[in-house]
Formats: sequence, C-alpha cells, structure tokens
Amino acid sequence: MGDMYGYIRVSSADQNESRQRLLMRARSIAARRIYADKVSGKDFQRPQYQAMLKLLRPGDLLCVTSIDRLGRNYEEILEQWRILTKKRQVDILVLDMPLLDTRRDKDLLGTFIADLVLQVLSFVAQNERENIRTRQREGIIAAKLRGGRFGREPKPLPSGFAEACRLWRKGEISASEAARRCGMARSTFRYRAAGGTSIAKTAALVGCSETQVKKVWAKAKKMPTS
Repeated sequence: MGDMYGYIRVSSADQNESRQRLLMRARSIAARRIYADKVSGKDFQRPQYQAMLKLLRPGDLLCVTSIDRLGRNYEEILEQWRILTKKRQVDILVLDMPLLDTRRDKDLLGTFIADLVLQVLSFVAQNERENIRTRQREGIIAAKLRGGRFGREPKPLPSGFAEACRLWRKGEISASEAARRCGMARSTFRYRAAGGTSIAKTAALVGCSETQVKKVWAKAKKMPTS
C-alpha cells in the first residue's frame, strides 16, 4: 500500500481550514503529507496542489473532504480525476461521499456508479461557483445603486463645483465648460453631478450590461434598507 496524502482548499486567506485538517488527521494522514491552498477553485494552478502532484506515486491515496475542495470547474475536475486515477494510478477518497472511493468496487458497475456520482457532484460544484459569482455581482450592483462605495475614495469636489452644476443644469453653460471650470473630464463631471450612482457608470464599474443593472435595481428597490 502506498502513502496517504490529504489536500485542503479554502477560497480565501480569511477562511478557516481547521475542519478539513481535523478530518485529514482523523484518517491518520501525516501532517507533512497534508497540502493546503488558499485560492479559488476555478482552476488547478495552485502551488501546493502542484507540489503534491509531483510527489504522488502509483498506489498512493489522495483524500479530499468534498469534491468542491478539489475544484469548482466541471471539466477540469473530471480531467484531474482522470490524470490522477488513470495516468498517475493514484486512488482518491472523497470523505463526505463514500461512493467516491476508487479503492472499492473496481468492477464495471462500481466504476460506472462512481463516474456518474463524480460527474453529478462536479456539475453541482461548478454551478454553485457560478451562482456565488452571480450573487456577488448582484450585491455589488445593488450596493452601488444604493450609494455604496467600492474602490478608491473619490477626490474632494472643487470649490466651484456646486456653482458649475447649477449653471449646467439651467443650461447656461455646457457640460464641457462646467468640467473645464472644475478641472475634470466631462465624463467625470457628469458622473459626480449625477451623484455617482448612474446606471451607465455602475455597469462599467461592475462589468455588466445596463440591462442587468436595471434588473438588479428593480429588485433592490423592493428590498428593505435595513
């Protein structure tokens, strides 16, 4: 029998990996053979995962707590699974899904069931990642339209900004002239004059269409403000 390895992944530095590590130690995996990355699961370009991959030998066992700790990209999970089990001849155990244990049921039916479960869980993992990104984007859009601030602090408005806005709104001067008097670009003047929450500006900052912003804004207006 080969060596046992454990792989841990959390999405960011502030997430706690202790639960995964305790489950690995409960399997009597040596601390020196537990590798952990604090990165997104979108791909497998992770320093600790790659370092572990170089050490794995035929007959070794790789443990992960759940399939989404291995990754959240459907096609890449299946490809890495193939590389590990077929090319490297390493067994894999997913702790929260006993069916995904390549050491057992190596007959045709067992392999079929394991492959089916793997494909379903991999799809769920990627779908959840996409849902998280959608919720994050909608949250940013809603916050922007409610007056929330992201990125750098805006520069203080020049002393003549209010007067320039007044004249521009009355049609006495153009936006270009108002911007010149304030010492800023015309687009910046329009944005600051609109209060910094225009739909077009929010769409540009978040990286989506104005239609998406309008849909989220319509939902946000129905939400309680506290």
